[in-house]
Amino acid sequence: MKTELKLKLLGVFAILVASIYVIFSKPVKLGLDLQGGMSIVLQVDVDHVIKTQYKQIAQDIKNKLQENHIDVISVKLKDNKIVVSLLDPQLGEKALKIIKENFPQLEVELSGDTIVAYFSQWELERIKKLTIQQAVETIRNRIDEFGTLNANVSKLGERRILVEIPGVVDPERAKAIIGKTAQLELLEVIDTAFSKEELLKRYPEGLPPNTRILEGVPEKVNGTVVKEWFLVKDAPIVTGSQLKDARATVDNRGKPAVNFELTDEGASIFGEATAKLIGKRIAIVLDNKVVSAPVVRSRISKTGQITGEFTPEEAADLAVILRAGALPAPVEILEERVIGPTLGKDSIDKTLKAGIVALILVGLFMIWRYAISGFISVMALIFNGILLWAAMAFLEVTLTLPGIAGIILNIGMAVDANVIIFERIKEELKRGKTLRVAVEEGFKRAWDAILDAQITTLIAAFVLFQFGTGPLKGFAATLSIGTITSIFTALFITKLFLDIVLGGKKSLKYAF
Repeated sequence: MKTELKLKLLGVFAILVASIYVIFSKPVKLGLDLQGGMSIVLQVDVDHVIKTQYKQIAQDIKNKLQENHIDVISVKLKDNKIVVSLLDPQLGEKALKIIKENFPQLEVELSGDTIVAYFSQWELERIKKLTIQQAVETIRNRIDEFGTLNANVSKLGERRILVEIPGVVDPERAKAIIGKTAQLELLEVIDTAFSKEELLKRYPEGLPPNTRILEGVPEKVNGTVVKEWFLVKDAPIVTGSQLKDARATVDNRGKPAVNFELTDEGASIFGEATAKLIGKRIAIVLDNKVVSAPVVRSRISKTGQITGEFTPEEAADLAVILRAGALPAPVEILEERVIGPTLGKDSIDKTLKAGIVALILVGLFMIWRYAISGFISVMALIFNGILLWAAMAFLEVTLTLPGIAGIILNIGMAVDANVIIFERIKEELKRGKTLRVAVEEGFKRAWDAILDAQITTLIAAFVLFQFGTGPLKGFAATLSIGTITSIFTALFITKLFLDIVLGGKKSLKYAF
């Protein structure tokens, strides 16, 4: 055997050993339809985001006009529009110009002493699209932090998100982690009371400007459950967007808590604020509820602790949610389904039988039609299956029921490449060429046809993967990987085996 063939054979053996090692050391992950699990359809409250942005911009417009010495009577939201009432109508054009220059995302109209501003259609679509994208990424990050792998999180329509979590063992905990908005704020506490009414009585002329009342989480004090109400400043000192890390821990009483670490920017801001608030309380607010309100004993910069009546599991989940980030908008669970593993076992058994039958039938046909070369193609087909499975395990592709269909389809596609090669070789033999020359010419002439066919398949698979949902993506993934491995096995493995069997022979009985 030539040295070149020996090296190629050694390379194939190394690939085979590596593939088998990957298969046994890193099992392929099963999808929701095979393993069982949970499927949730969420609806994102995009209108909440739009309204929040309108509020922020309304305040920014008011500040910008006042900076330019334009007195404003009021800035209100009405029917998803910002209505600005000016004290002096003669300054309307000037105010209009300032708003247009500083807020290009708004459409602005002037009528007397009133300016009406609203998002352009392009801006509204951008906000909606960005909100859904951020929600998808945040939920995916939460699930990854939660430790559940291979979840499918994808956009479903304009405002909905599909979440599929294979193998989930605690659906209620998963729902809590996925659906919690988790907007973290650290706010300065102005006053507290044990009822909202008591707090309001202290301010008969209305609450101080730029403040709000928040409800505290009930706590046990000497065996009695009490709940505080907090009057806090509206503007947060820092928010969850300035959070760097969060980890579950225990407080000085041995109870579950969450330690958090701020970014450098957040630490600088928080340090300056806490230096001025020594002796006062800071409310740690999660989704508009005060979970704890410690007294500032000294300047705090980079780290802090969230305490409360947490169970160890709740503290761990809160840390996960905070690390993954807050959802950009509230979400509502529209539909939820728990799929048992029995369906998956039945599906696996049936598709496994189908795959074995397909492999046997294809193998018998190839041996009957092409004799020795057909047997070689069956060996290459088995090698292709091993390589495909190893690639799926290595790339952590989730195997779904349509994905198994893609593997079975790949059996036919892999053999199809061999059929094209063998038919080209037979044509060369009919022209009177020797077996050795016919094989070389057959592979050269088959190359273009095989490549064109496989590229079109890869394009179709890419489109399915890009625009399809979880099961379709599983089909597209196995089809893509299988297409690539079949090209390799047809043009390299089959050729190598033929070269070994043929050697330097000019002819061989039952070769084709």
